Amino acid sequence: MEGRDPDESHRVATPLELLFDLTFVVAYGFAADEMAHYLAEDHIQTAILGFAMGAFAITWAWVNFSWFASAYDTDDWVYRLTTMLQMVGVVILALGLAPVFESIDEGETVNNGVMVAGYVVMRVGMVFHWARAARHDPARRSACKTYIVTILIAQAGWLVLLFAHTSVAQTFFWIAVLVCVEFAGPWIAERRKGGTPWHPHHIAERYGLLVIIALGEGIIGTIVSLSAVVGPEGPGWSVHAGLVALAGVGMTFGLWWIYFVIPAGEFLRLRPSCSFVWGYGQIVIIAAVVAVGAGLHVAAYYLEEKSVLSAKATMITVTIPVAVYFLGIFGLYTYLARMLDRFHLVILAATAVNLIAPIVMADGGVSMPWCLLVLSFTPWLTVIGYELRGHQHNARVLQSLQKQSAPDGIG
Repeated sequence: MEGRDPDESHRVATPLELLFDLTFVVAYGFAADEMAHYLAEDHIQTAILGFAMGAFAITWAWVNFSWFASAYDTDDWVYRLTTMLQMVGVVILALGLAPVFESIDEGETVNNGVMVAGYVVMRVGMVFHWARAARHDPARRSACKTYIVTILIAQAGWLVLLFAHTSVAQTFFWIAVLVCVEFAGPWIAERRKGGTPWHPHHIAERYGLLVIIALGEGIIGTIVSLSAVVGPEGPGWSVHAGLVALAGVGMTFGLWWIYFVIPAGEFLRLRPSCSFVWGYGQIVIIAAVVAVGAGLHVAAYYLEEKSVLSAKATMITVTIPVAVYFLGIFGLYTYLARMLDRFHLVILAATAVNLIAPIVMADGGVSMPWCLLVLSFTPWLTVIGYELRGHQHNARVLQSLQKQSAPDGIG
C-alpha cells in the first residue's frame, strides 16, 4: 500500500469499486422512498430534514472511501475484506433511515441509533485502511495518521450523540460540529501534511458512476408514476401514460447528459487545488438527483390520489431538486473555470423560465403528465446549447488553464 501513481494512464474504476457502489443503490432508494412518503403527507419539514441527514451521511461515507481508493487501492485480499465490512455498514445505515424520519416527524428526540451504528462500522473500516497506508507508505505517514486521528475523534462524538437523546435541533447542531471535525482531517492532511496520490481522472469517473446510480432513482420514480397510470386502479395505457414515460426517462437522460459535458477529470488535473470544493460540492448535486426521483414518486402518489398535496405543490417537489441540481452543476463549473460567460447566463435564464412554467401550468389546471413533460425539457436546453457551442467553449477554457498545476486533494 505504497500509493498509486497519480499520473497512471488508463486508470479506471475497479470491479470492487463498482460492487461497493451497489450498496448505495439500496441506501439512496430508502432515503428517496421515505422522503416521497412524508412529502405526499405534507410533512415537509420531516421530509427535508430526514432526507438531508440521510443523503448527506450516505454520500459523505462514499466520498471518504472513494478518495482513499483513488490513492491506495491495492485490491489484495485484506483490502477486499475491509471493503466488504464497509459495505455491511452501508446496509446497516440504510436500515436506520426509517427510524430517523419517524422520530423527526414525532418532533422529540432523533432515533439515529441504527444509522450511527452503520456509519461507525464504515469508519472503522476506513481507520484500518488508513493504518495500513501509514505503515506501508512512510513518505505520507503523517497525512495518513491525520486521517486516523480525526476519524477516531469524530467517531467518539458520534457514539456520544448516539446515547445523548438530543432534540432534533440539537442533533443537527452536533452533526454539523462532527462533520467539521471529520472535514478537518482531509484539509490538514492534504494541505499541510503532504497529501495523498489521488488520480484526477479516476476520481472524476468515480463521481460520475455515483451520479448514474443516483439517477436510477429517477427511473424508479418514472416506473412508479407510470404504474399509477396503467396499473389496476389507473385508466390504463393512454396518451397520458406515454407522456409520463417520456417525461421521466427524458428528464433522467437529460440530467445524465449535462453532468458529463463538463470534463471534470481534466479540470481537476489542471486545478487540483479546487478538489475540496468540487469533491464535497458534489454531495449537493447527488442528493438533488436522488430527490428528483423522490419527487417523481410524489407525482405517482398524486396520480393515484394518495397524496394530500395540490398539483402545484406536487410539481414543486420535482422542480426544486431539478433547480438545485442545475445550480450545483453550473456553480461548480464556474468555480473550476473561474468565469461565468454570457453563453452560460443565457442557458441559466432559459432554464429558470422552463422551471417555472410547469408550476404555473399545474396551478392553472393542466394535467400532471403534461406538466412533467414540460419540466423534462429543462436539461435539454443545456444539452442543445453544449452541442452547438459548449464543447468549443470548454476547449478554450481548458487551454487557458494548461499552465496551472499544484499537488492537492481531499480524502
